[in-house]
Amino acid sequence: MGLIASLPEIDKQPEAVFVMHEKSEKLIPLHSHTKGQLSYVEGGIAYITINFKTYVVPARHYFWIPQGMPHVLRIGRFATVLRSLYFYVRDDANDAFYGTLGIYPASELLIQMINYTERWDGRNISDKDDNFEFLVALKNILPRQNNTSLPIILPITDDERMAKIIKYIEQNIGEPVSLKTLSKKFNMSERSISRMFQSHLQISFLQYLKTLRMVKAIEMILKTKKSISDIAYHVGYDTLGSFSNTFYAFTQSRPSDFRKS
Repeated sequence: MGLIASLPEIDKQPEAVFVMHEKSEKLIPLHSHTKGQLSYVEGGIAYITINFKTYVVPARHYFWIPQGMPHVLRIGRFATVLRSLYFYVRDDANDAFYGTLGIYPASELLIQMINYTERWDGRNISDKDDNFEFLVALKNILPRQNNTSLPIILPITDDERMAKIIKYIEQNIGEPVSLKTLSKKFNMSERSISRMFQSHLQISFLQYLKTLRMVKAIEMILKTKKSISDIAYHVGYDTLGSFSNTFYAFTQSRPSDFRKS
């Protein structure tokens, strides 16, 4: 049974933990759970969209979605497995971690613990099952991990004019795109375009461009064998040093280390 088919099963036993490990490449439409969701992305990339913001989840990272938060989940075709655990919420008030959306690098301990739960794939596990305490322990250690959230957020909009501008930027990500470039292309003043980014996306043009370039770079590092310097050039950076420094600011990892991990 796949994740979409399993959605009704997740909330059937409020005090249990539902386990789902799935090899998939799909879009999970807007939905929410009465449980908290822990998901680990193995070997690829995933995207969570909440309130017109898309959060990027690279390989070897996990995310936590609090109870009741509507979201869309897209799993890229290079994500080998999405390993998800849907937890009871009776003790969520004990720690602020459980009430906040977050994306975090996964420690080796956490990866091994999540992988171990595959033996319960497709089932609700309750305190009547053997080793339920293992799942309790897994949930309890989450706030104690090094939880510096990965803030790669790409805003989206349903405004048609803004969508055309974004599409143009995506198609020309390797070019020196600027407000002046967009002004000529769309016959609008630079000031008007700058205001559109702030009003529709709540982000500056330069910050949006930088974020989009980092998202594309992460995708290429994970999906291709291109050299880091080729990737830097492809997403619009003239020097490897500048690209590496920007990448580190977004991911807390150098591009070469990110690929190795």
